[in-house]
Amino acid sequence: MTNILAIAQKELKSYFSSPIAYVVLGFFALTFGYFFYALLLYFDRQSLQAGAGGGPAVNVNEQLIRPVFLNATVIFLFILPLITMRTYSEEKRSGTIELLLTAPLTDFQIIMGKFVGAMGLYGAMLALTCVHIATLFAFGRPEWRPLVTTYVGLLLMGGCFISLGLFISSLTRNQIVAGMITFAVFLMLWVINWIASFTGPTTQAVLNYLSITDHLDDFTKGIVDTKHLIYYLSFIGFGLFLTARSVDTERWRG
Repeated sequence: MTNILAIAQKELKSYFSSPIAYVVLGFFALTFGYFFYALLLYFDRQSLQAGAGGGPAVNVNEQLIRPVFLNATVIFLFILPLITMRTYSEEKRSGTIELLLTAPLTDFQIIMGKFVGAMGLYGAMLALTCVHIATLFAFGRPEWRPLVTTYVGLLLMGGCFISLGLFISSLTRNQIVAGMITFAVFLMLWVINWIASFTGPTTQAVLNYLSITDHLDDFTKGIVDTKHLIYYLSFIGFGLFLTARSVDTERWRG
């Protein structure tokens, strides 16, 4: 565990010693802030109309918080490849991969360290959203349980993307190539349910199950379903397994 945390700390330091972390956090903060502000204005108008017309009260979780986070997942398509593209490709390009593989570390420790480090930066991104959510609690009464499950779902979804990004980064020494391929694969997983609408019922059910964003929907409603947990955890495990096989191949080549 100590070795894993040491590698994770090294990864986090490498993010913040380059512009990557600041660009990622800054871009996310600006775009999420814009989504939040735009939907807050819309929610405010809806609340005023409901109050003036005597209609049913609007729900801040369903009509503001949930749409904000679902829209924010689009940002991850662009940001997470920036986080994962350098994890292995930069090690290969600079030649430090040989030092890493010959160090008294297991493949599991190396992979988990890099995974935890990338998740740490991703977690910092999600932590920025707490500022906006705190303002809602200061002036309103949102339900906290759907918020907790939403953050759990976002962490699991991010873990899926990062585990897959680690695998793709381990296949090439070029960061740009790794980033572009990672984005293309993420985009395919994003739109796979759209493709499913043009297929037969059996294929449609399979493709819908593979859609990484469809499994997040229940989390944003406050529902924790075991089928979604199994999907996300299996996806993360499979991505890390593929990375382990790729790293093992690199070790044998060395």
